[in-house]
Amino acid sequence: MARAEVKVELGAWDELVHEATPIRHAVFVQEQGVPAEIELDEWDPLSLHAIARDGDGRAIGTGRLLPDGHIGRMAVLRTARGSGAGTAILLALMDAARERGHREVVLNAQTHAARFYRRLGFVEEGGVFDDAGIPHIAMRRAM
Repeated sequence: MARAEVKVELGAWDELVHEATPIRHAVFVQEQGVPAEIELDEWDPLSLHAIARDGDGRAIGTGRLLPDGHIGRMAVLRTARGSGAGTAILLALMDAARERGHREVVLNAQTHAARFYRRLGFVEEGGVFDDAGIPHIAMRRAM
């Protein structure tokens, strides 16, 4: 899949829930073993959500921007990894944060994904911590 084929749509949870939920479930619950009961949370209705679509319009990735500028729930379907969907989602959410007046964005990266975020200007801070049984590290990027 070529990177040029990926398009990102931003919207409210009630508009994108039916596409974001299956992606998050596949990645976080099925692949990574996150308990299903904690995957969706009270922040979803308050957040701006992103859906990445392939050239055929299929939803292949998702992420969210919380009101405080925190980016989270970044997930790309296994079959679409390497397509540029993750980068497209992250850049769209960073643009939205900038438009909302945030001077920086923060996220908690799974340690295996820290290199991806570093390539886009994020800097690690603090030590590794556990979240849902997965090692994470806090990362920050000035806008």
